[in-house]
Amino acid sequence: MTIKLPAAITTLGRAIWNRLNAPAVGGNGAVPGETGAKHYRIGSKDREYFTSNLVLLLRAGVPVGEALVSLQETSGSHTLKQALEQMKSDIDEGMPLYRALSRSGIVGGQTQALVELGEQSGRLIDNLEVAAKQEEKQRVFRSKIRSALLYPTFVLGVTGIVGLGVAWFLLPRLAETFSQLNAKLPLISKILIGFGTFLKNNGVWAVPLGFVLLLAAGYILFAVPRTKRSGQWLLFHVPGVSKLLHEVEIARFGYLLGTLLQAGLSVTQALHLLQSATNLVDYKVFYGYLKTSFEDGYGFKDSLKQYAASKQLVPPAVQQMIIAGERSGALPETLISVGTIYEAKADTSTQNLETVLEPILLIFVWLGVLGVAVSVILPIYSLVGGLGN
Repeated sequence: MTIKLPAAITTLGRAIWNRLNAPAVGGNGAVPGETGAKHYRIGSKDREYFTSNLVLLLRAGVPVGEALVSLQETSGSHTLKQALEQMKSDIDEGMPLYRALSRSGIVGGQTQALVELGEQSGRLIDNLEVAAKQEEKQRVFRSKIRSALLYPTFVLGVTGIVGLGVAWFLLPRLAETFSQLNAKLPLISKILIGFGTFLKNNGVWAVPLGFVLLLAAGYILFAVPRTKRSGQWLLFHVPGVSKLLHEVEIARFGYLLGTLLQAGLSVTQALHLLQSATNLVDYKVFYGYLKTSFEDGYGFKDSLKQYAASKQLVPPAVQQMIIAGERSGALPETLISVGTIYEAKADTSTQNLETVLEPILLIFVWLGVLGVAVSVILPIYSLVGGLGN
């Protein structure tokens, strides 16, 4: 068992890694519906680099093909260079830019829709500029959530590692001492010392397996589509984190929907793209409902009123602003204003999150220290009492 376990761990880790990095392509790496095209997966920074610099080159009067060559020469990403080479070949064959983008897969549906609409309306550069700003905002929104979760993850991780070291190396020695003195151990001491003895005998394979299972549990809770809602439910019940997630999503809702409407997309098109942009399952369902409701001829007022959980997802004050903007014909401007307001709120919540979480984290650390202290002190106290008698 000790020999086969590392191979099993490696296989499981490789499967999780491949699933996380698998491109959204067909069975042979080709784009569905396209032959001879390959989907490339690039990071958010590379997408932002591509869109923002493409705008600058096109605004300077550089043709699309030459702009792609220039970006290919200056990019530090090998994957992006390959994608740009494929796009350059597609453009040289007379393919429009939006279709070349679709075949490469390096940008999301929002950017593709903006580019297609821009090519059809003659506002390609303006729409690309909107797409570049959206890529930047998406990166900012993601970084806010990551930075908010980094601090509690670090504290709990260090606490777990220290506790594991104490249980692995210290408790087994205490177990030998108490055994030689024939000390009567309370229940909590038996549990912790038994755990330490188990780690002493089996820690070489048990600890790596535990880390793999922990990673697998995190992957199942936060990455698998069918179980992602459970992990998000946990995050939405953590004080401070829940508020930040709501504020970031409202900021995304206002800014992305407003800029898409300003660029000329219909409400249903914008809601469809917004639905694909968010990772929060409850909001994804909500945006899908709004899209269907608008297709049936309803507006924001009736749609929000009929959705039972709308007040939990979109604050009533924001709903009133959206309804007023829809009535006045200034819906895009109102939505962008909502996005700006809630982005500022999210910044404040991110700065205050450590203060909110510190008491909760201290309780976890205190409980761990107290458990180890009690399990060690109680047997010593009973021994000292026996000697006194």
